[in-house]
Amino acid sequence: MSSLELSEPTEIDHPKVSANKIATARRQVVDWFQQQGWKPFRFQRQAWNAYLDGESGLIHASTGTGKTLAAWMGVVIEGLAEQKTLKSSSSSKKRTVRKQTPPTRVLWLTPLRALAADTLGALTRPVDELQLRWSVESRTGDTSSTIRNRQRSQLPTVLVTTPESLSLLLSRTDTQSQFADLRLVIVDEWHELLGTKRGVQTELCLARLRKWNPKLRTWGLSATLGNIDEAMEVLLGPHNPSSIENKKDNSAASRVLISGVKSKKITVDSLIPDTIDRFPWAGHLGLRNAPALVAAIEEAASSLVFTNTRSQTELWYRTILAAKPEWAGKIALHHGSIDRSTRDWVENGLRTGSLKSVVCTSSLDLGVDFSPVDRVFQIGSPKGVARLLQRAGRSGHSPGKLSRITCVPTNAFELVEIAAAREAMEEGHLEGRTPLTNSLDVLTQHAISIAVGSGFDSFDLLNEVRNTYACQSLSDEQWAWILDFITSGGDALRAYPDYHKVIVDEEGFYRVTDQQIARRHRLSIGTIVSDASLTVQFMKGARLGTVEESFMAKVNPGDQFFFAGRLVELVKIHESTVLVRKSKHNEKAQVPRWMGGRMPLSTELASAVLKKLDAAAQGQFENPEMKAVQSLLELQQSWSHVPRKNELLIERCKTREGHHVFMYPFAGRLVHEGLSSLFAYRISQRVPITFSMSNNDYGFELLSSSEAPLEEAILNGLFDADSIDEDISNCINAVEMGKRQFREVANIAGLVFNGYPGNRKTARQVQASTGLLYDVFKNYDPNNLLLKQSQQEVLERQLEKQRMLDTLQSMRTCKIIWKPLLKFSPMSFPLMVSRLRERLSSESFADRVRRMQESLEKAAGKDDTREGKAN
Repeated sequence: MSSLELSEPTEIDHPKVSANKIATARRQVVDWFQQQGWKPFRFQRQAWNAYLDGESGLIHASTGTGKTLAAWMGVVIEGLAEQKTLKSSSSSKKRTVRKQTPPTRVLWLTPLRALAADTLGALTRPVDELQLRWSVESRTGDTSSTIRNRQRSQLPTVLVTTPESLSLLLSRTDTQSQFADLRLVIVDEWHELLGTKRGVQTELCLARLRKWNPKLRTWGLSATLGNIDEAMEVLLGPHNPSSIENKKDNSAASRVLISGVKSKKITVDSLIPDTIDRFPWAGHLGLRNAPALVAAIEEAASSLVFTNTRSQTELWYRTILAAKPEWAGKIALHHGSIDRSTRDWVENGLRTGSLKSVVCTSSLDLGVDFSPVDRVFQIGSPKGVARLLQRAGRSGHSPGKLSRITCVPTNAFELVEIAAAREAMEEGHLEGRTPLTNSLDVLTQHAISIAVGSGFDSFDLLNEVRNTYACQSLSDEQWAWILDFITSGGDALRAYPDYHKVIVDEEGFYRVTDQQIARRHRLSIGTIVSDASLTVQFMKGARLGTVEESFMAKVNPGDQFFFAGRLVELVKIHESTVLVRKSKHNEKAQVPRWMGGRMPLSTELASAVLKKLDAAAQGQFENPEMKAVQSLLELQQSWSHVPRKNELLIERCKTREGHHVFMYPFAGRLVHEGLSSLFAYRISQRVPITFSMSNNDYGFELLSSSEAPLEEAILNGLFDADSIDEDISNCINAVEMGKRQFREVANIAGLVFNGYPGNRKTARQVQASTGLLYDVFKNYDPNNLLLKQSQQEVLERQLEKQRMLDTLQSMRTCKIIWKPLLKFSPMSFPLMVSRLRERLSSESFADRVRRMQESLEKAAGKDDTREGKAN
C-alpha cells in the first residue's frame, strides 16, 4: 500500500475543526513537500495521522531520514486547519505576523543547546512558507536576557527548549496558565536522554504537564537504539491498557511505534596499516596512521573525523594541520569545551560547505543540521555498535544516500572490533539504554522546583511522579523521607536552617517562601555535574572555551598546552579565568584531559568480538580487517590460545617481576576493574598475598610476588556472586569512590550551592563541602537515602554491577582454558604494558615497550622459521 493510500485519521478532538479542513490542510502540506522536490514517506504520513488521532508515540528512524518533519507536520496540519484563510497570495514566501499569535501549544525538547538553533530553523521554515501565523522561539542557557524577559509575559506558540530550561519554567507560578493550550511535547534525540538523570528529569517534567492537560500528546524521536519498546514506555509512562472507548483520553490512549526508512545503505571500512605489530598496546599505532588519514581526507570533498575524547580531538587536529598547513582555515575542530562562538562558526562552515573537514567528538553526533559530508572517519574503536551507526549517518545525511564511515585503528586489536561492529550492525544487534529508576536526587530537586513555583500537595505530587517509569515503584517511606529532607534537612541536618528549604503552609501545601532560597535553587537546576571548569582566554583577546580545574592544577606559568586547536602558554590564573598567550611549537606541550573519557566496550560489541575470534580460531579470516590481524592471532594460537565462545582463557607466566595471571572475560574495562579487585581480595582472604593489577576491555592481569592458588580459589567460589556488595566495598577504595559519586548526588539534590554567576566556588571548595556532608551522613545518618543512592551508583555506574553479575555467571559456566606462557602472548602484552604505563615517564615507557616488542618479535620470528622448516 502506498503512502497516499493510508487511511485518513478520525476527526481530532477540537469540535471547531472539520474533517474537510484537516484534509485541505494536509493537501497544503503535501504540496509544500512537492515544492521542495520531496515526497512524504509512508512513516511521516503515519506519524501525522497518529498525531491527528490524538495519539502519542515514538518515531524510530536512522539519522537523516526525516524524523523531524514526521513529528512536526502533524501539528502544522492541525494549525493550518484551525487558522482562518489568509487574504494574501498562498504563493507568497513572506511571513504574515499578527500582533497576537496563538498561545503556547508545542514544546520541543532537545538534549543540547547547540541543537536549538538548528531545530528552530527546521521548524520555522514550513511555518513561514505555509503562512501559519505562529511564533517560534527557543529558550535555553544561550537565550539573551532580552528575549527571556519578553517570554516572561508571553511564551511563543512553539518553544524549543532543553530539559533544564523546562524545569526552570516549572518553577514559575504562572507556567500552568501559559501552558493552558499546550497540545504537544516532542522530545528529540530521546536515545541520548534515556538512561540518564536528564532523562529522569524529562520524565518528571512530562508528568507535570500531563497532569495539567491529560490529553497532551507526547512524541519522541530516536535513532540507533536496541530496546525501542522499553524506550517508548519510559517516555510515555507506565502503560495501563484500556478499552477503545477511552481512546480520546491521551492518558489511556494506545502507544504508536513508528519505524522510519530502513533502506539506508551504510558502508564500514578501515584504514589498515601497512604493517601490523603482533604485540600491540593501547594507542601504540596512534598518529602513525595520520598520513593515510590525511590522504583520505584529501580525496573527499568534505568529511568529519570523530574521536572518542576531547583530548584526542585536540591532538588529531594539530597532527592533520601540521601535515597540511595549507588547510588552515579549511579544517576545524569541535567539542563541548570550545567557546560557543567558535562552535557556531564551525557549524556554519559545515552548512555552507566552506570547511573541508572537522575533527570532532560526539558534539556533532546528534542532530546539528548541516549539509551531508562525503565521508566520516572514526579514530579508534567506536566501543559500541549504535555509536558507529549514528556517526556513519552523518555522511549521506539524507534518505537514499550511501553513508560511509572509515575507521582508523589505534592498535591492532581494534581491527577485530571494527570487523565485529560492522557484522553486528548488519545483523541489527544494537545497544539498548537501561532506564534509571528511583533517582531520588533528581526527584528531590524536582519537588523543590514545584515548591518554588505553584507549590504542591504531597499526596497529589506523589501520585503524579508515580506515573513516570522512573518513580513508579517509589514507596511511601521513600516519599516521606524526601518530604522530611526538603523541609528539615533530615536527621543529620535538622539543626541547620539553611536546609529547611520548603515549608508547609496552613493549607498543607509545600512551598518555598524564602526568595533567596528560590533564587539559589533556580541557579542550581540541572543534573549535569562535571569537574569545576575555568575559562580559557587570551590576555588581550578572545575567549577560547573552558578547561577543567583538575587539569590546570598541574600546569605552571610558562607551561604550554594545546587548546581549541591552538598552542598556548599559561600566563596566570586569575580567579576563574586561565589567561594565556600564543606560543610557538613545542613537542612537550600538554593536551588537556577531561573527565568522562573511559568508554568501555559495550556488551553487544564484546559479544561480536568473541564471535570473530571464534571464527579466527577455526581458521576463518573473511574480511580485510581479520586478514590484517591473521598473523597476530595465529601467533596467539601458537603461544597460547584464541578464546572461543563459552570459553574463559586464563594465561599464567613467571618473569623477574613475579607471577602473572591473565584472565579474559571480554566484559569491558569497568567490569574488569571491579573483577580484578574482587578476585585479588578474595584470594588474599585465603593466603597472605599482594597483587598489582591492570585491565582493558578484553581482560585483566593479576601480578604477585608468589604464585596465587588460583585453581583452589575457583573451586572454593572465586566466581560466586554471593556477598559481592560487601566484598567490593572491602576491596576497592569504596569511601573515596563513594565521596566522588556523592558529589554529584549532593549537587543535584541541592545540598551544596556552587555560587552565583561570576563568583563560582572552586572544585576544592565544592569537594570539601560534599566530603564533609558525606562524613556527617555516614557517621550520624547512615540510613540517609541520598548516601545509599551514591553508594549504589558506584556499583552500577562505575563498576557496572549488573554486567559484572552476568559476567560472573558466565565465568561459572564457561570452559576454562588454562595456558602456561613462556613469553607474553599478543593478548597479554597490552595488559602488561598498561600496568607499566602507570609507573614510567612517557619517554622511558615508550622506549621500554619498544625493546620488549623487539625481543618478543625476535622470538616469534624464530618460531616462524622453525615452523617453516618443519613444513
